[in-house]
Amino acid sequence: MTPRDASDAGGGRWSDLDRPPLNVAALRRGLVREGGLWTGVDVVQRTGSTNSDLVAAADAGRAGEGAVLVAEEQTTGRGRLDRRWTAPPRSGLFFSVLLTPGEVPVARWGWLPLLTGVAVATGLSRAAGVDTALKWPNDLLVTVGGEERKAGGILAERAGRADESAVVVGVGINVSLRAEELPVPQAGSLALAGAVSTDRDTLLRSVLRSLEEWYGRWREAGGDPAESGLQETYAAGCATLGRTVRAELPGDRSIVGEAVAVDGDGRLVIATEEGVQEPVGAGDIVHLRPV
Repeated sequence: MTPRDASDAGGGRWSDLDRPPLNVAALRRGLVREGGLWTGVDVVQRTGSTNSDLVAAADAGRAGEGAVLVAEEQTTGRGRLDRRWTAPPRSGLFFSVLLTPGEVPVARWGWLPLLTGVAVATGLSRAAGVDTALKWPNDLLVTVGGEERKAGGILAERAGRADESAVVVGVGINVSLRAEELPVPQAGSLALAGAVSTDRDTLLRSVLRSLEEWYGRWREAGGDPAESGLQETYAAGCATLGRTVRAELPGDRSIVGEAVAVDGDGRLVIATEEGVQEPVGAGDIVHLRPV
């Protein structure tokens, strides 16, 4: 990869003094260390999608495990179900990481986006002082004016050459978005949720350190979500559990019931009115009733 270093970018990067650029040199000093997970941190001023860029780099053999790619602005960022994610420059954290958990059975790789959600929520709680919750499978929720709002999302994609399969996990977090900048009324940001800090350097370091910790714990357990503590921790922070939900499934099918558990495969278990417990592995979940 030959990304343009955001710290060298000129022009209008200081057009919003509340949103200074990331300090890439300080990020590298704070995150890249011998024996650690993160092997490189690159910051680009503008790109379509950090996930697409990192997948392409992995496929070409130009990026290995621990590569981190951050964008000050994403123009074609994607979420689950190919939804678009847009935000003003330097108003959030938009980044992707490359992971190669080769010793973990592929059947357990589906836990990676849930693991990332736990890590992001933990890191933001520490650094921003904001109570966060997870909507299954990988949305980050905050409370704004007494209402639950989405402030972030996660997208995992397979990548890598045939001899080294990998996963690229992308994260988007609204940090300093103001009310008039929200793309939809249901969106939120850390600032609107009363964050004690919106310093993106501090937030990114905290999130990536938390991700390194959880990823290491999960790998040491062979990807076992129970042994690593991941399954229990995810369930404890999951705002979907205990609620009445509607699962909109592939094939234009939907079910309504109470979300009662996250099983060992990371699927959401829904208890329907017919007394059936149905595990959902893919689909869109709509919260119908507050806890």
